[in-house]
Amino acid sequence: MPEGDTIHRTANRLRPALAGQELTRISLPRVAGDRPRIGERIEDVRAVGKHLMIDFSGGLTLETHMKMTGAWHLYRVGERWQKGGHLARAEVEVDGWVAVCFSAPVVKIGPTASIGRADLGPDLCTPDADIDIAVQRFGTLAGDLDVADALLDQRIACGVGNVYKSEVLWAERVSPFRPAAEIDESLRRRLLTRAQRLLLANLGPGQRTTVPGGLAVYERRGRPCRACGSRIMSRKQGEHARSTYWCPRCQAE
Repeated sequence: MPEGDTIHRTANRLRPALAGQELTRISLPRVAGDRPRIGERIEDVRAVGKHLMIDFSGGLTLETHMKMTGAWHLYRVGERWQKGGHLARAEVEVDGWVAVCFSAPVVKIGPTASIGRADLGPDLCTPDADIDIAVQRFGTLAGDLDVADALLDQRIACGVGNVYKSEVLWAERVSPFRPAAEIDESLRRRLLTRAQRLLLANLGPGQRTTVPGGLAVYERRGRPCRACGSRIMSRKQGEHARSTYWCPRCQAE
């Protein structure tokens, strides 16, 4: 599943081609309801956590969520696509460019004022994210979750996926299997602030890094911990069986 920084980079790539341009064609083959009119202006392309939004001047917004399978591509009109057209879930075309969303499981359109906002916490990929609200939501919404799954809950805060979940917990030396109910307000704040710092540091181009040389634990199963030398472990965790990586010594339960 793409992390929030990936979606923000995608929005930054699409925005120069689409924003401010008149819509010449739109295709949403699996979406019912209204469509922007041809000739409307594309107001903005933006990321809200893991959601990518395209705002149209007529008051509608196209929202996509990539989950494990989706991706946005940008092509010159007439350029050969890298994936088959049968996988296209949304096509947004302007003069000279077409943005294509492939295989996204969530594609919907609705009024700009409401779509994609009701259930999302502060976006940690933005420098002005309200950490106080995220800390409060952590305390009220985490319930019986482990702390790792609480960090993935986009109602608490947007942007954290499997990579940053594992990296943040290693950086703060917290076991991913610790019950979220045991996490006091001070530690909640440290975890969310660390997540915001790491996400913001990776919004630009280049390889994702959280420590010098790359990542601390993610996809490093069996390799030595960068802090203590113990072998990194991994296992599936939570309702959706997502991969978690941790150091058994630095993050002892």
